[in-house]
Amino acid sequence: MGELYVGLMSGTSVDCIDAVLVDFSGETSSGADIVATLGHPIPPILRDAVLALCAPGPSELDRAGQLDCQLGQLFADATLALLENTGIEPAVVTAIGSHGQTVRHRPPGSVAYPFTMQLGDPNTIATRTGITTVADFRRRDMALGGQGAPLMPAFHKAAFSADRDRAVVNIGGMANITELCADGTVRGYDTGPGNALLDYWIGLHRSEPFDRDGAWAASGRVSPELLNRLMADPYFNAPPPKSTGREAFNPTWLERAGEGLELAPADVQATLAEVTAASIADAVHAFANGGELLICGGGARNGDLMRRLRRRLPTWSIASTGNYGIDADWLEAVGFAWLARQTMRGLPGNCPGVTGADRETILGGIYPA
Repeated sequence: MGELYVGLMSGTSVDCIDAVLVDFSGETSSGADIVATLGHPIPPILRDAVLALCAPGPSELDRAGQLDCQLGQLFADATLALLENTGIEPAVVTAIGSHGQTVRHRPPGSVAYPFTMQLGDPNTIATRTGITTVADFRRRDMALGGQGAPLMPAFHKAAFSADRDRAVVNIGGMANITELCADGTVRGYDTGPGNALLDYWIGLHRSEPFDRDGAWAASGRVSPELLNRLMADPYFNAPPPKSTGREAFNPTWLERAGEGLELAPADVQATLAEVTAASIADAVHAFANGGELLICGGGARNGDLMRRLRRRLPTWSIASTGNYGIDADWLEAVGFAWLARQTMRGLPGNCPGVTGADRETILGGIYPA
């Protein structure tokens, strides 16, 4: 039935596991045909445990070890449910590419010994599904002096490169940009917060998991003072290569910036949305004066956020990656299926010009069924 791979992704928002079945033998412009998709829920108790482990400060290794196994079982469940929905037997799937759940990311420059940790035991996944699993994609790049993130630019180049400037922006819990230059050069980095703080703030004040279509943010007014304080963070002006996460952009960061300010909760939400839009727009402007901007990730469905980006980027044509062949909700999971395919073929999956690694390298470990 073609060349089938499964891609798995659980992002910084920890809202669900994105499972996607991809056929790479198709004739589409992207070369990746989505056969089936599944948003596999993460139980609230497990999500709370992951977020607790993500919080800044020391981690308890016993909790991490148990979560590693629990998440591995859950990723396996997502794969088996995806295949059951399609009637496709595990034996015909070449491999699973599992990103795992990031609980700590300490890139070069942040600690003496940089590391990254993703949970979701690939041994458990391979054993329970009967499918060879490729995982642990980030640490090889870091071993070569790279940031280990973002990893999608190599796939973005394969799927979306053209004879004109294009930028691809993924707005997940954090946001990142891939710069696809007309001459074939690829650059990219994490721009800063995406949805993570927006989700946190609406959960704190309205007990909702996310701001649907950005409606609550749109009802508030941006605080210039809070915006200036947040945008003064040194990360935004630091040169690439760079990557970030909840270790830097978290509730404590927001609380410190807001000290002494009396703001309505909706105004804080509006300001957080503006921080996301402003940091992305600054990165896009630094790349080129105009071109095509492709948006993916959960933020692509946030109408308020898209309006803020369009106001800041009037010379750019902004559209979902779905207009270019791959649904915005599933692009990152497709990317990890592609990275698994690269690894299985013995081909590199990183972009040294993005991460700062010493060289291209095959990413991840292969865990046979």
